[in-house]
Amino acid sequence: MVQPSTNDTPGKKQRGIQSVEVGGRLLDALARHRTPLALSALADAAQLSTAQAHTYLVSLTRLGLVKRDALSGDYEPGPLSLRLGLMQLEQQSAYRVAVPHVAALAEATGASVAVCVGGPQGPTIVRYERGGFPLHVNLHVGTVMSLSATSTGRVFRAFYDPARVAAMLAHQKDDAPLADDELRRRGIERSIDAPSPGISSMSVPVFDANGRMQLALTVIGSSGSIDVAWDGPVARALLATAQDIAKLL
Repeated sequence: MVQPSTNDTPGKKQRGIQSVEVGGRLLDALARHRTPLALSALADAAQLSTAQAHTYLVSLTRLGLVKRDALSGDYEPGPLSLRLGLMQLEQQSAYRVAVPHVAALAEATGASVAVCVGGPQGPTIVRYERGGFPLHVNLHVGTVMSLSATSTGRVFRAFYDPARVAAMLAHQKDDAPLADDELRRRGIERSIDAPSPGISSMSVPVFDANGRMQLALTVIGSSGSIDVAWDGPVARALLATAQDIAKLL
């Protein structure tokens, strides 16, 4: 009979790989600062020497956990970090509840529908359902939306956690005025021919039972095919879908 390893006994400290844990300190420093960091600043934040941090960052970059900006030389989370983050987001109840409703909304409106959650750099697409009308715009899972130039971003500015919005604004270097009360009263936002010419959208927040915004739903279509009237069929379908998801939360 095989005896269980003593390392698996609850309360007993298990052996690990120290170099992996040191690399984790660099990733943790990036996550805490929520902004790209220069080598020296990142090394200080992780309590490492610059030379030691650089060695670890070379390996983390090869793995895709970190990437380095070609112009500034600053380090930021890489594509593998993004995929891991998206996988974690997909386990959240709001996302799981929203998925079937989003597919139905895209089919009903004929437009594309994006599900966005709050990421460290800004509202981030975690689900993208393509509608029946082709769009000449580069939107996909992982796209970060502008807080000022998009309807999605303005919904986040109006309804999302203020501290997290402030961190996103700092990352995007956005000092535009905050959302007005009219948007909060209306509960829905739109963009017409912006930020891409010929593309329009409408966006609404989805709240949990405690009144906290969990995600945004955004319907996107060509300006000639999508009705963005405040009381139009797209607006009504979008608001109804948000309410249906909220009830299930």
